[in-house]
Amino acid sequence: MTGMTAQPIWHETVIPEGPRVNLRYIDWIWHVRGSVPVPEGQTPGEALDRIEPVFDEVGTAHVRSDAALSFTKKNPASQDPLSVFERGVLRVEDTGQGVSLRYHLVGRALLACFLAPLLFLGFAQLTILVNANQKPAAEEAAKKPDAKKAEVPPMNPIDKALGAPAPDKPGKDGKEGGGKRNRKPTPTPAYVFAGIFAALYVGGRILEDRLVKRLFRKRLSQA
Repeated sequence: MTGMTAQPIWHETVIPEGPRVNLRYIDWIWHVRGSVPVPEGQTPGEALDRIEPVFDEVGTAHVRSDAALSFTKKNPASQDPLSVFERGVLRVEDTGQGVSLRYHLVGRALLACFLAPLLFLGFAQLTILVNANQKPAAEEAAKKPDAKKAEVPPMNPIDKALGAPAPDKPGKDGKEGGGKRNRKPTPTPAYVFAGIFAALYVGGRILEDRLVKRLFRKRLSQA
């Protein structure tokens, strides 16, 4: 047939997908999910009307629909009640047992607080490994005769006349100033910081969950 142009044929290449990791099993670390019952008689629009003022904060942008609200935060103020979370979605849904406000909030600050103890525990193990590698060399140095016979060097007469302080006595390893300078590094501070951040995460994760639920419940129940 004349007057017709041949159309190119495109062959779609299908790339096989690799195994996917279900983050739902671990994203509870920095994701907060929950629901709050909506008082009887409130429509989805009325419920969101009461919740929406919470997102009128500096650094917060939100988008509203009939039954859902999503938000993002950038450099929120410290007094923002949801400053820990940088984004989230709220939906008003009928669960069959009543209408509920469901929320899904994401806070990377919680993730950072969760990972901090692991980082400090890594520092502690590194310190232990370094001490273990340095121990044979220190033991060999302590066995040398010079290390045992180390004495305080004589003071210069001129320095003595000028009132200069006497040199420090050698430490156990034969070096001057056998105090804090010659002590081995200890993993104790790393363990302390790991415990502090672990307590902060556990307390913050539980506290933020309760504060969010109480905030939404209070807004919904206001006249």
